[in-house]
Amino acid sequence: MVKSPLKLIFCGTPQFAVPTLEALREAGHEIALVVSQPDRPVGRTRQLTAPPVKLAAVAAGIPVTQPEKIRNNVEFRAQLESLAPDAIIVVAYGRIIQPWMLALPRFGCINLHGSLLPKYRGAAPIQWAVAMGETVTGNTTMLLEEGLDTGPILLQRPVAIGPDKTAADLFETLADAGAPLVVETLAGLADGSILPKPQNHADATLAPILSREEGRMDFAAHTAVEQKNRWRGFQPWPGAFTSLDDKKLIVHRLNVAESSTFPAAIPGRIAIENHRLFVACAKNTWLELIEVQLEGKKRLSAAEFLRGNPVACALLGNRAQ
Repeated sequence: MVKSPLKLIFCGTPQFAVPTLEALREAGHEIALVVSQPDRPVGRTRQLTAPPVKLAAVAAGIPVTQPEKIRNNVEFRAQLESLAPDAIIVVAYGRIIQPWMLALPRFGCINLHGSLLPKYRGAAPIQWAVAMGETVTGNTTMLLEEGLDTGPILLQRPVAIGPDKTAADLFETLADAGAPLVVETLAGLADGSILPKPQNHADATLAPILSREEGRMDFAAHTAVEQKNRWRGFQPWPGAFTSLDDKKLIVHRLNVAESSTFPAAIPGRIAIENHRLFVACAKNTWLELIEVQLEGKKRLSAAEFLRGNPVACALLGNRAQ
C-alpha cells in the first residue's frame, strides 16, 4: 500500500489497460472514475459488448463513464473538474486527451506507452517493434502533452522480444510489466524523486495505426527474415496473406528456410520438397509456409494443402489489384 494515496481518474479501454487499473487499486489509490470507450458491436452477431476496462471497473465497484466524444463535451468536463483528481492515468484509451484535461490534475496526465520512447510513437508501437525485428522494446511512462507521444519521459523499463514472440504475446508481457511501472511513477512524482525528462525528438520513429494491407506479403520487397518478423508483428491482425491464382491465401504459420537448399528464383516462386511448401523471397532467401488457408477453404497444413492443390511452378502474389 502507498503511504499517500492519490485520487485518480483512469482512462483506458482494452485488455492491455486492465493490469494497470488493478495495480493502482491494489496499491491503495482512490480510483474516483474510470473513463472508457462506449460498448461496441463485436463478431458476426454484432452483439453489443463492453470493453475489458469497463468490465474490470464494474467488478471492482468503480464508477464508469463512456462518452462517445470528449471534445467540447460540457457535461464530461464538469464531471472531471468536480472530482479534482491528483492525476489522470491514460492507458490505451483510444481518444485524444483534450488540453483542459491535460491542465486539470496537479501531477498531470500520465500515459503508459508500449515502447521505449522516442522510438515507435503512435497507435501500434508493439506491433511495429516486432515487425521491424527489434530484439528489445519496453514500456515508458510519460506526461501527456498535445503532441503525439512527445511528452516528457518519467520512467522506462526494457523488455526482451524473443525470436518467436508475436505481437499478441508481447501485448500480454508489456501489460503486466507496465502496471507496476505506473504505480512506481506515481510514487516518484508524489515524493519528488522522479523528474520529467524531455525526449530527444531527433531519434523519434513512428508506429502508425495498422491497415489491412500491411498484411499483404511482398516477396520481392522483403527477405524471409523480414517477412517472418512482419508476420510476428501483425498477429492477430492483419496477419499475413498473399494470393494464388487470383485467390487470397492466408498464411497462418511460417518459418525461415535454409536458403542453400534451393537455387535462386524469382521472388514469389513456389518450391515443393517432401510435401513441404516453400516460397522465394528477396535476396535469394526462402520461407517455408507451414499452415495456409485458401480463400473459401479450411485451414490446412502444407502437406494437406498440396494434396488438393497442384501448385508446382506457381507464383504467389500475382492477384489482380
